[in-house]
Amino acid sequence: MIGERRIMGVMVAIIAAVGNVLVPEVIAADADYEASMVSSTPGAEWIEGGTVAVEAFEGGKVYDVVVTDYAAQEMLGFGGCFNELGGKALSTLSKSERARVMEGLFDTEKGLGLRVCRTPVGANDFATEWYSYDETAGDLELRKFSIKHDKKYLIPYIKAAQKINPGLKIWASPWSAPLWMKRNGHYANKADAINKMLPSQEVPTGQDQMILEPEYLTAYSKYLSKYVDEYKKEGIDIYMLQFQNEPYTFNIWPNCSWTEGAMSEFLGKYLGPRFAVEHPEVELWLGTMNTNRIENVDKILGGDNVAQYVKGIGVQWEGKDIVKVLTERYPGMPIMQTENECGNGSNDWPAAEHTFGLMRKYIGDGAGLYMYFNMVLGDDCRSTWGWKQNAMVVADSKTKSARFTPEYWVMKHFSHYVKEGAHRLVTMGNDRDLLAFENADGGRIVVVYNPEETEREISIAIGKEKAVRATLQSKSFNTLIIK
Repeated sequence: MIGERRIMGVMVAIIAAVGNVLVPEVIAADADYEASMVSSTPGAEWIEGGTVAVEAFEGGKVYDVVVTDYAAQEMLGFGGCFNELGGKALSTLSKSERARVMEGLFDTEKGLGLRVCRTPVGANDFATEWYSYDETAGDLELRKFSIKHDKKYLIPYIKAAQKINPGLKIWASPWSAPLWMKRNGHYANKADAINKMLPSQEVPTGQDQMILEPEYLTAYSKYLSKYVDEYKKEGIDIYMLQFQNEPYTFNIWPNCSWTEGAMSEFLGKYLGPRFAVEHPEVELWLGTMNTNRIENVDKILGGDNVAQYVKGIGVQWEGKDIVKVLTERYPGMPIMQTENECGNGSNDWPAAEHTFGLMRKYIGDGAGLYMYFNMVLGDDCRSTWGWKQNAMVVADSKTKSARFTPEYWVMKHFSHYVKEGAHRLVTMGNDRDLLAFENADGGRIVVVYNPEETEREISIAIGKEKAVRATLQSKSFNTLIIK
């Protein structure tokens, strides 16, 4: 279990000189190691090989980084979101190119091997249009509920991924409830010409957009339960639900404002009890929390009966600032990053650098799941509501071909090598641009970024056993595979 393992052997000491680590004099363990390396640079997407060597550990020698034997959080997987516009973009590709993209994302031997992916409940900001599964006003019994809309792009997208990776786990979150369940009668909460909302309909953060009468909250819990039922009929099991994407956003696309009290009441009195009876196999997580105020999370989780139903916490955007606090305040509760900061459609090397920094922040602070948002987008990567975002794969509808962006390769440095059930290993020294992991088979993975314009030599002590020396090319992402 997380936190049960302890450092094996002598704890290393940090020396306040150039940020390096001096390992105390110890006797090196008798262990055989081999190491290999892959790198990505602005000019070369994926380079296997490179200068890397294993050498004898030398007690008393200064190393740049020490990878300890202390296991921090368990890594539960890496994934992305099945957005509808991604499915539409895939449909424009040739059959062979579409297969190449899906293999690149989901194949565990050749591609990213994504293992845990998100899908929206109804329309999100990268849907083809606004829709929900029941827009019949007052249909509290949900007799008109239907997932027909999802059968065009979204469900085929998911099922194609399942065919490549049958073990793929799917979790879900809504961006908006049906219009008739919301007190402003609109899918968004901020007025704009593109969504035709009137300023009088706005519901800023800090207010409740949902109608909070019991019959509506009951209907909404039933709505989410029926969603799980209908997806199961399509062969898609939902293993986890987070009932609101970004309750603190104020924007022009599908979303919904909630206060902490209302979220707590919905979880503790409506959603939790219903899922405990109708879907005990589905985990309920608090999320996706786009707040940096830990007191907001505390208030929700502290509500009546809430703690017994919530199995984890999902955070994104501003939520990155409280990951470390969450891991300390709620020990044993898994934390996940639910959506990367998705850029402006540049799909370039600086975007990849930003994504690496986010991964270093979230995972280094304790998140065990990491989600990229738009796995695939088409042409100019623009949403229905006018926002250009980045994607790991961009489909060109004219040439019917796809391009893997630098952020794809950053994700591969992690997801291809860090297996489900691995643990992050605590590191010390000059480790600002580095993360280390241990897989269940004992192999260690070190992912390190060199932001400099020149080559960098790095020395890494592996506990008190061996050491690795590697040459990092300028402006490069690198994975060291140590067996």
